[in-house]
Amino acid sequence: MVKICCIGAGYVGGPTMAVIALKCPSIEVAVVDISKSRIAAWNSDQLPIYEPGLDGVVKQCRGRNLFFSTDVEKHVFEADIVFVSVNTPTKTQGLGAGKAADLTYWESAARMIADVSKSDKIVVEKSTVPVKTAEAIEKILTHNSKGIKFQILSNPEFLAEGTAIQDLFNPDRVLIGGRETPEGQKAIQALKDVYSQWVPEERILTTNLWSAELSKLAANAFLAQRISSVNAMSALCEATGANVQQVSYSVGTDSRIGPKFLNASVGFGGSCFQKDILNLVYICECNGLPEVAEYWKQVIKINDYQKSRFVNRVVSSMFNTVSSKKIAILGFAFKKDTGDTRETPAIDVCQGLLGDKANLSIYDPQVTEDQIQRDLSMNKFDWDHPIHLQPTSPTTVKKVSVVWDAYEATKDAHGLCILTEWDEFKTLDYQRIFDNMQKPAFVFDGRNIVDADKLREIGFIVYSIGKPLDPWLKDMPAVA
Repeated sequence: MVKICCIGAGYVGGPTMAVIALKCPSIEVAVVDISKSRIAAWNSDQLPIYEPGLDGVVKQCRGRNLFFSTDVEKHVFEADIVFVSVNTPTKTQGLGAGKAADLTYWESAARMIADVSKSDKIVVEKSTVPVKTAEAIEKILTHNSKGIKFQILSNPEFLAEGTAIQDLFNPDRVLIGGRETPEGQKAIQALKDVYSQWVPEERILTTNLWSAELSKLAANAFLAQRISSVNAMSALCEATGANVQQVSYSVGTDSRIGPKFLNASVGFGGSCFQKDILNLVYICECNGLPEVAEYWKQVIKINDYQKSRFVNRVVSSMFNTVSSKKIAILGFAFKKDTGDTRETPAIDVCQGLLGDKANLSIYDPQVTEDQIQRDLSMNKFDWDHPIHLQPTSPTTVKKVSVVWDAYEATKDAHGLCILTEWDEFKTLDYQRIFDNMQKPAFVFDGRNIVDADKLREIGFIVYSIGKPLDPWLKDMPAVA
């Protein structure tokens, strides 16, 4: 029986291994992590992450051929294939601070694999890692190998949160990169045999190690670039009276461009886009390509600009001050159908409003109060370290209350900001919300999900990203 072990029970490791266990009943899969609370959650009815469909998959396989354990060394020792899916945060100090990936957790995982292994193993990079990581890991393993042979493969994940289980069941492609040696090719085949139990052969792509590592960074950079491109157009649309939804629809009908990732918004978030682009920038700089690095930096600059532009619009519309005014924040996750708040634009928007002394009342159907307080009080990049190394009791941010209902959040508020495109926000009773708000009542739609004309009929002053401005907003220009 083939045994697979995955180090790291997070957003990537947990769902990926659960689907492998479901699709390959003859393979024994163990997911290991040093965090006792995380493993306890995977073994409970309340899984540590929310992902549609994940619950059912885990419950079908858990205890049969899917196991969650803190006994890392035992399972690594027994495994034929070891997936490494640990945190690779952006460095906050030292060489490459603010851009380079911190491979501390990766390196300690590699040393531990070398330490406990008594048989040949295939080690698979599953975390998003900078190009040439495999080479570094290979060196650590071979210098500590005691005669045991390790083959390194890169198998980047291309999951979108909210649809991760669907993406795993029916992937666009599975990418496996390995050495172009007979041993390397044999290792690629072994991993291919796992995926081919449910993924059509033509969708399993094989490349060399560096191409696989770079493909992941490139895919995320291209997607983020599309969002920044349409967000840049949204600013121009507001300035000229054009409607960004009409522009992006028209652009998206061009078959060479296509309609995906062309929704203007308050900005992109998530654990990968910014991190991967910073990584790409650093790799370009290290390889003497400053012009290329500069090009990709602009994608992040536009994203930051879009968030600060949104905050400036809120403040300038409300007589240039939000001091002591209640502002309702609807949505905190970085997108709908996930509880994930990593790099969510809501953090920067909330911090911008708090900087102007606003009182915030926040509602998100999937994000806990503890998580919101943690996000608003943490330093940049702290979120990407293992939970046990994060500040345990976050200092409560004064002027922030977290409520469990949109009507409670908006009661007596001067304005409301929609920061996540949850479906339930489209069907709220906005007449009831208007009646309970201070007047003039403002709606700042950071996701273009509400019917602005209907809200104006009710009496709201509405700002929608990239759409012609209300007369009110024209009289109160946002100053950058």
